[in-house]
Amino acid sequence: MRSPSSPSDAVVIVGGGFGGLFTALALQRRQPSCPIVLIEPRDRFVFQPLLYELLSDELQSWEVAPRYDQLLNNNICWIQDSVVHIDQSNQSVQLASGSRLGWEQLVLATGSKANDFGIPGVKEHSSGFRDLSDVSRLKQWLNTLRQQRDADAGLIIVGAGPTGVELACKLADLIDGAASVRLVEMGDQILPGSTAFNREKAQAALERKGVAVQLNTSVREVTSSTAVLADGAVLRHAGLIWTAGSSPAIPAITPTPALERSRLAVNDDLRLVDSDNIFALGDLSARPGSPWPASAQVAMQQGDTTAAAIATLRMGEEPQPFQFEDRGEMLSLGVGDATLTGMGLTLAGPLAFQLRRATYLTRLPGLSLGLRSAGAWLLSR
Repeated sequence: MRSPSSPSDAVVIVGGGFGGLFTALALQRRQPSCPIVLIEPRDRFVFQPLLYELLSDELQSWEVAPRYDQLLNNNICWIQDSVVHIDQSNQSVQLASGSRLGWEQLVLATGSKANDFGIPGVKEHSSGFRDLSDVSRLKQWLNTLRQQRDADAGLIIVGAGPTGVELACKLADLIDGAASVRLVEMGDQILPGSTAFNREKAQAALERKGVAVQLNTSVREVTSSTAVLADGAVLRHAGLIWTAGSSPAIPAITPTPALERSRLAVNDDLRLVDSDNIFALGDLSARPGSPWPASAQVAMQQGDTTAAAIATLRMGEEPQPFQFEDRGEMLSLGVGDATLTGMGLTLAGPLAFQLRRATYLTRLPGLSLGLRSAGAWLLSR
C-alpha cells in the first residue's frame, strides 16, 4: 500500500474485484508507463468462484485469496482505503481517510452487496457467502453440527441461484449426515438463468445428497434460530445463509449519473452515459436494452476491454464497444463433482470438476500465482 496521492493524469480504479483488478493488470501490460491507482479497502483479492473449494479445504487460502501486494507490481499504486464521494465536475475522489485524488480516467468497479429486501432479521442473523470471513463462519457451523449431531438441527440456504445451489451441494457433502441442508427459493425452479442441462444435473445432485428443496417459498423474518415463512410456517435452523439477491454498491457521485435498472447506465463502450472519461464495470453497471449477465467472466472481459479503451483514449482515439464472449457456465456440485456447458462441451461429474478448477486456475490474476496454484493441485493428485 502506498500513501494516498496520484498525478493529475492518472487512471484511478475504484474497487479491486474482478473488473477493477483485471483492468489495472491489463492496462499496465498495455501501457507500462501509465500512472495507475487502485483504491481497495480489503488486503486480499477474493476469487469468489473458488470459495467452495476453500470451504472444503480442496484449495488453500493463498490460492483463492492472494494479497494485493503479491498481485500488483510497483507500477500500480494500491491505496488501502474507501471512496466516500466522487465529484465529476472537478474530476476528484474523496477517500475515507480525508485525502482527495484527481484522475484523467476513472474506473468504477465497486461490485455489489447483499440485498436483504428489508426482511427483518436477515442482516443480524444470517451469513452470506462472499468472502473469507463467511467461509470461516460456515466452517465453525459445520464443526459444531458434526460434534452435536442433532437430527433436528440444520442449515438453511435462501436463494436457489448458482451460489445457493453450489453451496447446498458442498455443505451437504461436508456435513455428512450430521444435520439437514434445506434450500429455500421463492421462484418455481432452481437456477432460472442456467442451461437446461446444468439445471437437470444440479437437481439430480441435490436429490442425491438429500438436500430438501422448497420452491415457491419466501421468507418473512429471520431470527437466530428460526426462519418464518410467508405462510406462517416456522423452520428451525442452526445457521442461515442468505444468497437471495444483491444490489449494486454505487458510491456517492455528483452530479448524479443516469441509472438503468438501479445500476449505473453505460454506453456500449462501458463509459457512463453523458461521460467521456468515467467507466463502470461488472455488477455496478447496465446498458439500456439487452443486459449482460452478472458474472465473473463478464467483469473479467470488461476489465480487458476497459484497459484497451483507456489506452485508446490516451492516444486521442475513440474506443471500441464491449463485445461479451459467452464462454459457458460451470457449476460446482459438491466435493469432486461439477457440471459445465460451453467451450464446445456438455459435461458433468469428476472430469467436469477437474476442468472447472483447471479453467479457473488459469484465470487467477498473476501468472506466477496461477502456475504455483496449478502445480500445487497437480502434485496433490
